[in-house]
Amino acid sequence: MDYNARASQQFRSQSQTSRGAGQGRPKQDDSDAFMRLSDLEIAGCISDIGVPFSREDLLKPQPQQIQKVFEWFAELLMNITRETVEPAMRAAAEDVCKEHMDIIPPDTRNLMGFYASLKKLLVECGINDFSFSDLLRPTHDRLVRIFSYIINFVRFRETQTATIDEHFNKIETTKSRIDTLYIENQDMEARLDEMRRERKMMESQAKEKMKRNDELKAKLLELTKGQAKVAERMEKAKSEKERLTGILEEKTEKCIAIRQDSEKLRPYAQQSSTALQANLTELSESLARDKSLTEALEKRTRALQTSADTFGVVTNDVASCIKVLEEVSIELQKEDEENLDAAKQRDALSERGNNVREVERTEALLQRQLARWLERTETLRKGSNEKADGAKKRMEELRSVHKKLTEERGDKGREMERRRVRIEQTEKKMADLKENIETEIHDAHDEYLKMDSHIKLYITEMEQAI
Repeated sequence: MDYNARASQQFRSQSQTSRGAGQGRPKQDDSDAFMRLSDLEIAGCISDIGVPFSREDLLKPQPQQIQKVFEWFAELLMNITRETVEPAMRAAAEDVCKEHMDIIPPDTRNLMGFYASLKKLLVECGINDFSFSDLLRPTHDRLVRIFSYIINFVRFRETQTATIDEHFNKIETTKSRIDTLYIENQDMEARLDEMRRERKMMESQAKEKMKRNDELKAKLLELTKGQAKVAERMEKAKSEKERLTGILEEKTEKCIAIRQDSEKLRPYAQQSSTALQANLTELSESLARDKSLTEALEKRTRALQTSADTFGVVTNDVASCIKVLEEVSIELQKEDEENLDAAKQRDALSERGNNVREVERTEALLQRQLARWLERTETLRKGSNEKADGAKKRMEELRSVHKKLTEERGDKGREMERRRVRIEQTEKKMADLKENIETEIHDAHDEYLKMDSHIKLYITEMEQAI
């Protein structure tokens, strides 16, 4: 996506002011001399990375082409292009301008966002005076200096690929470990919720079964009491039946004995009429007594038959009660089995509670590991800050030495020529050291920011999960 120069007329005055300030800026120190590359080398490097570029393009730069080259470098080193910054810039424009978003064209808006990101990159590369005019009105000297620093930074970055990959792999390992622990935590929480739901369901079922058990026990108690009463009544009826049966047998024996006696007395009755009359009278009286006794015995017999029938009915009722009692005993056995199952489920719930406590202990261990990582990160940050301070002090000392050497340059002349190679080597080592230190600081800072963001994200998700 090329930048449209006509859509940036409102920024012309700003770019001209920046260009005027750049012309009035003093010349760069001679310490930049060893960093500068030749035009052919710069054009060859840019062409090698996949962007068609020649020495004439560097001598007569075109804003659109130079913006493409900068955009490629930004995408290579920071994974940033004008397309990636477009959503953020559009959101900012909607927030600031609201209904008047057309005041700033989209191309200009995206170029401003890309310029802010590119400036951060060039500051890390050592270009502290990068301005918006370098994108709109690039010049040969400025482009040579900027491209030289960027290419040297890319070369240094390629030499430190192993270190960068090592730190990146460490970060990815830590991130994957955090993701794994988060997924495990989510699984544990899901299992815990499921166990709680099962526990509630089992508790409700246990309550219903206990209620039903209490009802069955009350019913069984009532039936037991009824059975005791029926058994008592049955015992009384049996004893009464036995007593009446004994009386009937006794009366029957007496009747048989009387008949036998009458048969024995029959011959004597035929001897005289008076005697027979007397015997007849006695026998009539005895017969009347026997009839009345027989009638009484028949009444008792019918009463006993009625009692026996009643006893049969009571016996059937008792048999049905016994059957009901057997069914109740079966239900009680089932209830005992269900109680055993409930006890087993309570044991399972207690075991799952132990698993939950184990998860909580694991979470506490992860919190301690997280604290240790935070301490290590803080130590690395302090170390990087100390290294940066030391590097700045060293740079100040080397710059002061270089300034003295340049002041003595006119006086010493030929001696300066002999020592020039040595000074260039020293400056090159100094620049390498600076680049190494700045790269280490940048990598450590990026690693710290990534670790900090991952840790904060993990803490936030853990808090939300809890």
